[in-house]
Amino acid sequence: MPRHLKAVLFAIAVVVAVLPATAFAISSLNFYEQDGEVYDDWGICRTRSSGDDGFFQVTETKFCPIILGQSLGENAGRAYDVGQQLAQKYPDSTQRAERVFAYARDRVRYTPDEELFGYREFAQNADELALAIDDKGIARGDCEDYAILLAAMYKGAGLRSAVVLAPGHAAALVYLPGYNRANRILSFNGEKGWVWAEATGGNNPLGWMPARYMGAELLIYEVEDVAISRMEPGDMTPVVVAPSAGSPGIHISPFFSVLAMMWLLSLFRRRR
Repeated sequence: MPRHLKAVLFAIAVVVAVLPATAFAISSLNFYEQDGEVYDDWGICRTRSSGDDGFFQVTETKFCPIILGQSLGENAGRAYDVGQQLAQKYPDSTQRAERVFAYARDRVRYTPDEELFGYREFAQNADELALAIDDKGIARGDCEDYAILLAAMYKGAGLRSAVVLAPGHAAALVYLPGYNRANRILSFNGEKGWVWAEATGGNNPLGWMPARYMGAELLIYEVEDVAISRMEPGDMTPVVVAPSAGSPGIHISPFFSVLAMMWLLSLFRRRR
């Protein structure tokens, strides 16, 4: 290979190496943008929890964490599988519930959405977190991501689960009557035995409910093992969404990287 061609190829490799991870990232799903919001190919808005197309479908009359339907029923994937594997390993329901909780608590690092994705709000589905854990040993997310992952895993483990909304917060619940390690046992629809699963802290045990939520108004939705269907994106614009690399590194704007490559290619043409 001519020496000058080697130099050009090396320089291009350097440019590619220092680009931000998001510049060449390929999402596990297809994402689309419309009116400043990001939607997935299930037609769910990932950057907004409210409204009929929001990931939690919070309205004046209902609360339904519809994003869970991407990981349950016919859409059951890695998160559900992990729950099933833990169910086989831990036949005792109490021990099983604690192991599912520990799996999420110990393998997800709390990270605000704005830091992770550049959006003030961005929900991940349960399988996106579970696959990140498989790939890197850990995943990153905020409170609703923990809640979504735990709720799906508990269903896979054969336990009843729910998602709970408190003021400015989300968590999971697991139905575990007789559990004696919780600081508060909740009742839902007249049924006592629901245990708070707050996995956002590295030292939290299953059943620890923050005192500030004990007297708060809570919205609770018991999860059903039902899938949702994918939808056509319509006229929305495709967009790449990927988590940040997690390290400062060297960041070069894609615009300037393109200019650099064009300059290198023109240099190569002049030397031919």
